[in-house]
Amino acid sequence: MAEQFAKAFKEIGVHFQDIFSRLFGGGTAHLALTDKEHILEAGVEIYIRPPGKKQQSLTLLSGGERALTVIALLLAFLAYHPAPFCLVDEVDAALDEANVERMARYLKNYSGATQFIVITHRRKTMEAANTLLGVTMEEKGVSRLLTVKVDELLKEGT
Repeated sequence: MAEQFAKAFKEIGVHFQDIFSRLFGGGTAHLALTDKEHILEAGVEIYIRPPGKKQQSLTLLSGGERALTVIALLLAFLAYHPAPFCLVDEVDAALDEANVERMARYLKNYSGATQFIVITHRRKTMEAANTLLGVTMEEKGVSRLLTVKVDELLKEGT
């Protein structure tokens, strides 16, 4: 079990560094175990250095930087062991526009292996979607579902 964990931890760490760098437009990220002798009981430490900054603890980052780091870690897990779909709820809420755009572009490029269902209010995230589903309430107590297939609209428009 320890061997399997060590192998998976190493691979996820490589994915984490790559995805972190893509989402942040540079920088470094590293996962480390708190106890290398007893890896099954060890904790995990995250060391990151956003571009143009010094290496720091997750707690010292802005809310947006923390959110983007956690998104990178989630995507690293998915890169290691892809799931058929991934549901995230307002994962982009704390991100600024540039980071929303990078995250949305990454999800769109990665969507061949995993279908992402993203609940969002952010325009840039919606622009990257293949299909948009919206819920409106035209009259009290009656919800209506709207579906827009973005890919089909783009084909019709060209």
